Amino acid sequence: MQKLYYPEDKLPLARLIPMGMQHVVAMFGATVLAPILMGFNPQTAIFFSGIGTLIFIAVTRAKVPSYLGSSFAFIGPVLAVTGGLAENIPLALSGIAGAAVLYALAGAATVRWGSAWIDRLMPPIVTGAVVAIIGLNLSSSAVANFLNEDFRLATRDDATRLLVAGVTFVTASAVSIYLKGFIRLLPILTGVLAGYALSFALGLIDLASLEAIRNAAWLGLPPFTAPAFSWQAILVIAPVFVVLVAENKGHIEAIGGYMKRDLNPHLGRAYLGDAAATFVSALGGGTPQTTYAENMGVMAITRVFSVYNFIAAACIALLLGLCPKFGAVIQSIPAPVLGGVTVILYGLIAVMGIKIWLDAKVDFCSHKNLIIAGSSIIIATGLGVKGFTVNGLNIAGIAFGTVLAVALNFILSFGGAEEQDKAECACETPVK
Repeated sequence: MQKLYYPEDKLPLARLIPMGMQHVVAMFGATVLAPILMGFNPQTAIFFSGIGTLIFIAVTRAKVPSYLGSSFAFIGPVLAVTGGLAENIPLALSGIAGAAVLYALAGAATVRWGSAWIDRLMPPIVTGAVVAIIGLNLSSSAVANFLNEDFRLATRDDATRLLVAGVTFVTASAVSIYLKGFIRLLPILTGVLAGYALSFALGLIDLASLEAIRNAAWLGLPPFTAPAFSWQAILVIAPVFVVLVAENKGHIEAIGGYMKRDLNPHLGRAYLGDAAATFVSALGGGTPQTTYAENMGVMAITRVFSVYNFIAAACIALLLGLCPKFGAVIQSIPAPVLGGVTVILYGLIAVMGIKIWLDAKVDFCSHKNLIIAGSSIIIATGLGVKGFTVNGLNIAGIAFGTVLAVALNFILSFGGAEEQDKAECACETPVK
């Protein structure tokens, strides 16, 4: 059986660097995409993701293995404030800072009074649904990396992209399942290298990307932007902290489940660490931070939960933020290659949600649980990453599904429905 490495376990430097690089590859696509969609600078986002991860590890006392990257939950509210205009980004940054303050208050309350109130508001049926929603919502972006919108193989280029994604997927899967030794811990990185090599041979890496690598500077500070206070921006953006609370709790439970170690005692500090990282990022023009499910997928497939991997990944991210040339190399990775590995990673995220239910022995005989899980997952997945727009405010599927799951759990707990559910389930359970 493959060895399991716990947060406190150290790996030799020769293994630590490639493991850290693998986590950087896993988070890079989403951490760069989110700022692009919000109108932020990707280099700044990468830089602050490294700083944020180090802050998180320090605040959690190296007990919770996680990487912090750009949060997609803020895209809609941020665009509602900025209107897509760069000059309004400082206003959005004040809203992000406001969300971080509320998030920190939730963390402080959890540290002071424990997680019982969070458990009541977001029991495993809710957190499992939220994690599953994240994976399922990201599925469309994974497939879009190698298939056209109409899902047709109309041209030779379409077939080539599918081939590259397939080779990447098969390589990563084969390394994880069949190989032994240290190489087995690097399925994502190995898959990306194989896909990149094939893409280069087939001409999928365009000359512009190669020229960008050649012309990029070796050293350069990312552009920083200070926030500008705005009550309106705070009122629009700050409430999104609720999504981060649910998302982070689901991630903590999923990681703990894979390690067979209870991480709930560290939940409050995890909230505080994420909030501090988001606040610092907002002060410098970075994106809001969240623990990344993509890196959870890497941990699940490698069974390596060492926080030292994330310290290495954070340092590499800082170098990327300070070295545009390295960033240009990573950005040159073709979409089909990313598609091949994200099919694995996003699939693992969705399955993690189910694992949360299994570990908590969630009773799906309960009508309440069925409605909470089924309704939130179907609606959120149907809305997708694009979500819907109300009066110019875009609400992503992940955000809406999270709020819906929390709201349904709260509403359906009244009127004795829960007790009636339990009684009916007891009657339906066969006696052995």
